[in-house]
Amino acid sequence: MSTKTSRAPLKTLALSAIGLTMIAGFEGYRERAYNDGVGVQTIGYGTTTYADGSKVKAGDTITPERALVRLAQSATEHETRLKACIGEVPLYPYEWDAYVSWAYNVGTGAACGSTLVRKLRQTPPDYTGACAELLKWNKAGGRVLKGLVTRRQAEYKLCLTGIREDGR
Repeated sequence: MSTKTSRAPLKTLALSAIGLTMIAGFEGYRERAYNDGVGVQTIGYGTTTYADGSKVKAGDTITPERALVRLAQSATEHETRLKACIGEVPLYPYEWDAYVSWAYNVGTGAACGSTLVRKLRQTPPDYTGACAELLKWNKAGGRVLKGLVTRRQAEYKLCLTGIREDGR
């Protein structure tokens, strides 16, 4: 998928189409709001809030088209927050895709307070260690979930090698 040339300044990176489809594939589309298993109402492709900031409520519905629009908007919001906490650390585009996918799933609050971000911000950045941190985020509600293990392994592989593998 990629060639390892040099890492780019974070401010120049944006989630790629590959990264966006990876998120969509792992989140899956749901027309009706559902409880995500840890008490958060979710709809579409893992959306928990709407563009106006309101929260998804039980009984809400969304069309596939609106869900894709919201996915793109939400991914951009996650990118902005993640860039703010990571700072000026240069990354390969595929590393960025992996980190945005992870942050989309765990939330930027958790991501920004993580050891993964600390490893990126240290001097020099521990790129391999940061990628390895992805594998630790495999639990929801205190339980290891097979779907999260699969997703984290795919993000880890993408982060290290630039090769997308969605586990299917």
